[in-house]
Amino acid sequence: MKYLMLIYGNEDVWNTLAPADLAALIGEVDAFNDALAESGELVSAEGLVPPARSVRMTQGGPVVTDGPYLEAKEYVGSFFVVDVDVDQRALDIAQSYPGLRYGGSVEVWPFMRGGWIPR
Repeated sequence: MKYLMLIYGNEDVWNTLAPADLAALIGEVDAFNDALAESGELVSAEGLVPPARSVRMTQGGPVVTDGPYLEAKEYVGSFFVVDVDVDQRALDIAQSYPGLRYGGSVEVWPFMRGGWIPR
């Protein structure tokens, strides 16, 4: 089963890291991704570049605005997709993400297969 892992971070926190600490974290994330790639579980991993834009339908038609959560301190900064055999493995992977130590968070979303299946 495939899972989307949304990586949330706080720019204020990232900007306070010493350059050596940021470099070490980036190295840890690279090693994390490499280990998942070697195990065959990593499908994709990508960073995202701000600003995000949101497209919503209004009575006047589609409207494009800056990001969906302008007031939020945390935002999605990257994501990765894994393909694992059981839900618990996806949660274990999310819990081992190196950025969690710096206040980041990971949302775990299972991909839909064959239409909506209520849990």
